[in-house]
Amino acid sequence: MQRVWALDEARFGRKVWYRRRWCPLGTRPPWVDDDQDEWLWLYAAVEPTTGHSFCLLLPRLDGACFELFLREWRQAFPDGRVAVVLENSGAHTSRRITWPSGIEPVHVPAYSPERNPGERWFKELREPLANQVHDRLEVLETALIKALRPYWEYPETLVQLTAYPWWRVGIQYITTFTQ
Repeated sequence: MQRVWALDEARFGRKVWYRRRWCPLGTRPPWVDDDQDEWLWLYAAVEPTTGHSFCLLLPRLDGACFELFLREWRQAFPDGRVAVVLENSGAHTSRRITWPSGIEPVHVPAYSPERNPGERWFKELREPLANQVHDRLEVLETALIKALRPYWEYPETLVQLTAYPWWRVGIQYITTFTQ
């Protein structure tokens, strides 16, 4: 049986996104600010029907980092054929990428990131990090790992976030015709 995973990347920085804050009328919310931007890229693969996931924090989004992620992911999940649903970014479509054996890329249509279940996971990951400034990238990395840990410990939470009904139907269709 072929497994189907969703793969995506998200940028997380020392200055994390601001969210609305409530404060007394006539006063400004207390924002912490820093003028330096440094980033980490979270590469993540999720199997929405089981909640299995694999993540790697890398310094940039490019073909070399993407290929490194693919190799490490395949080493962690070496068995069977895998279809990978991903977007059409330059890192994903580069002809220089050497895909590990047994991995078949399946690209979603252009301008439709909502078709990738990984996007929903990233939205949830950003929430506990909002309105924070981290002193160093190592501190951000620790915060990201802390935010990821509940999904690793309780994969059913990831299933609830990412296993859309249309995804489940599509997986049944794929597995029926690839056996």
